[in-house]
Amino acid sequence: MKLSVVEQAPVVEGLTPAHSLQHSIELARLADRLGYERFWVAEHHAEIFNAVPAPEILIARIAAETSGIRVGSGGVLLSLYSPLKVAEVFRTLHALYPDRIDLGIGRANRVKPPVFAALRDDTAGKEPSSDDLWRRLEQLRAYLNPDSGLPFTVSPRMPGGPALWLLGASVSSAEAAARLGLPYAYAHFITPQFTREAMDTYRAAFVPGPDTPSPRPILSVVVCCAETDAEAQRVYATHRLFHRRMSQGDVRLLPPADLAVAEMDKPGPDPLAEESFEWPRYVVGSPDRVRDQLTKMADATGAEELGVVSMIHDQRDRLRSYRLLAEAFELTPR
Repeated sequence: MKLSVVEQAPVVEGLTPAHSLQHSIELARLADRLGYERFWVAEHHAEIFNAVPAPEILIARIAAETSGIRVGSGGVLLSLYSPLKVAEVFRTLHALYPDRIDLGIGRANRVKPPVFAALRDDTAGKEPSSDDLWRRLEQLRAYLNPDSGLPFTVSPRMPGGPALWLLGASVSSAEAAARLGLPYAYAHFITPQFTREAMDTYRAAFVPGPDTPSPRPILSVVVCCAETDAEAQRVYATHRLFHRRMSQGDVRLLPPADLAVAEMDKPGPDPLAEESFEWPRYVVGSPDRVRDQLTKMADATGAEELGVVSMIHDQRDRLRSYRLLAEAFELTPR
């Protein structure tokens, strides 16, 4: 089983976004040494608890700081940008780091309308439609292919290019990835209720593409791993309190674990505990417990790779979680 990192660069209580960016670089170096397959940087706008609105900048820095791991976007919100400009940015990254760059593409439907309008310089501020995204994606594919017969050159012009992925959290995105013959990463941690249907749909409906002769599915899951189940639950309390606050309209940074444990002992909602899905939204526990749960999910969905997301307050706990997971799955160090 391959493991990868999906990095959201969480901003935590007591630290700044600058600390978060340095923590991302530190995590990438560790993931490279441990044998993780790829390191994807997510894109978020106008959110206080995520540090990266421009993943291409962090991608360039991380690629320079690592040697073997693939690096890319998880993903670029294509509805916000010119497909030509995105192609130029990622072809430049490919020129700097050949055969190591991934271009993950997602929708911008989670971006608030005023922010969407400002980013597109569009006073109407209309939410992006699926048709608009698929049109832009087809344009992007043409710009990434030097033999597309375009009336102009997409620079830098050189052999190969970044590997294109479609990211999603719905059955419709799985259908699109299958129809377009693209590798696909499903965000289980966003919509766990559709995981099995989306992954089954992708594999069943897949049409071979020029660079993808067979389905290539990744399942992205939030994981919190520690030496014992009890310690993992202590660290995971950060996430529970974050969701409790969010459910009450209280938007704050990720709290420290010990504070979260104390707060979650008080009466109040526990949205994550009240959920009931085929598989848990977040996988929490000791290395053996986490490995067993993730293996069951991968086997049931046909996932060839797991994208691991981590929203943990303490950087030492976060690095430990990825280290223990690598050991549990017996990754080959670089």
